[in-house]
This record gives sequence, C-alpha cells and structure tokens, in this order.
Amino acid sequence: MSNIEEVKKLRKLSGAGFKDCLSALNEAEGNLDKALEILRVKGISKASKKMARTANEGIVVICGDKNKSSILEINCETDFVAKNQDFIKFAKEVGELNNKVDSSKKKLNSSLMTNNKSVEDNLVALISKIGEKISLGRNKTIKTKSGKIYTYHHSIVQDNLSKLGVMICLEASKFNEKIDLIGKQISMHIAAMDPLAISSDLIDEDIIKKEKELINEELKNSGKPDNIIEKISLGKLSKFKEDSSLLSQDWVMDPKRKLSEILKETDNTLKILDFKRLKIGEGV
Repeated sequence: MSNIEEVKKLRKLSGAGFKDCLSALNEAEGNLDKALEILRVKGISKASKKMARTANEGIVVICGDKNKSSILEINCETDFVAKNQDFIKFAKEVGELNNKVDSSKKKLNSSLMTNNKSVEDNLVALISKIGEKISLGRNKTIKTKSGKIYTYHHSIVQDNLSKLGVMICLEASKFNEKIDLIGKQISMHIAAMDPLAISSDLIDEDIIKKEKELINEELKNSGKPDNIIEKISLGKLSKFKEDSSLLSQDWVMDPKRKLSEILKETDNTLKILDFKRLKIGEGV
C-alpha cells in the first residue's frame, strides 16, 4: 500500500484532515492502528481548546412518540456547521439515544452509537474533524400514561431538527381531532410567547426574586413615597407573573382571551401537564 493510499485509509477511518493523517502515520512509522491512537489523543487535545469558545448556534432535536418524547439542544459555533451533514447525522442519532436514556447526560455520554463508540468519543472526533466547539446542551424527557405529547418545530433544518423546538403534554378524558389541533396550536403559542411555567405558582423562586430586585432598582430613584413604591412594585411583579405563566397568557391566536379560557372551551377535562421549549442560543 502506498503512502497516499495509507493516508486515504486513515482519513476514512478517523475523519481527520490529510495533513493530520500524514503526520500521524509518519509518527507511527506506518502503523495504522498506532496512527489512529495518535489522532485520537491529538483530537482530544484540540477539542479541549475549542471547548473554551462560545457555541451559540446549532440545532434542537426532538425524538419519541405521543407517550414519551425527549428534546435535546446540540450547540456549535456557526450556522454553517449546523447544516453540515456529519453534524446533522450525529445530532439525529444522539437525539434518539437521549430519548432512550430519559435525558440523563451521564448515560447519554457513555451510550454507544452505531459505530460502537460512545457519544462522548464521537463528539470529540466530530470536534476534531469539523474544527469547532460542539457541545450537548439542555435536554428534557416528558413521559405520560394518561396524556398525549405534542411537538412543534420552528425553522426546520432537516426532519426532526430545528432552531426552536417545543414539547407539550396534555391530559384529557378522551382525545379527538379537536384536541389534537389545540395541542399543536398550544405548542405554537409556547414557541411564540416563551412562558416560564404552566402557572404563576410554578415559576422558579430565584426568577421571581431577581425580577423583584430589578423592579425595585428601577423604582428606587422615582422620588415616590415608600408605600407607593411598594404598591407599584407588587403590581409590576403581578403583571410579570401573569405574562410569564402559560395559563394566564393572552392566547396568541386571539389576544383578547386567555389560554386558560381556550382550554375550558375545547374540553373542560383538558389540562396541561408539562412542557419544554428550547431555542438555540438562549441557554448559552
């Protein structure tokens, strides 16, 4: 086998560039297995340096069915890489694995992919090949026995891949076309309105505390008496909770009505059990 043929074979096996393969083969004195190991070690070194950079592009992948679905964010540095076929292939397979392990990052990293290598090892190899920081971001799995899960993708990249994804789980005494339609519409509403929780009492206390601090900071130099400032602050905080809670938000398709009204009108047994919205770049 000629030196060029050896380099080509190593490139095919490793996905690394021509110069890296040639250098590794020279260092390994023509031993292909040793050259692969050299590239792996160098790949890890390159990847660790790239991981310090910012990755606010990428794709969101949703996998599963009406009883169990998972959403996963996979980040990269540029939109160009987000459309790369190797990146997309990796994302689709990892998305399926994420659903199998119920969004456990530890289990996901050690899960074996079709090439019989772990997700973690494949991620390192992909970073080395593409030359950008790539990372597994936020994820969540929703399961249900009594409900039904609906999904929505905005700005589809390919199949179940997008820049913004939504999962929502609804419960009802029975499911029909009317509820299926409203399930899809609520998913679209969540994509557009970005609620923090289903109801105001479920909003994270740290978020409420931070918002209260911002409101008080805004009002402290207003010159108004403390008792008036307190009333204004409570009013603003109440409005924040209302605007941030899914059930109390104005229905995106008819802003004069609340989403809670739409649920009752559709079916008085209809409830929202859970939801998750992920948009690329917001978690970076």
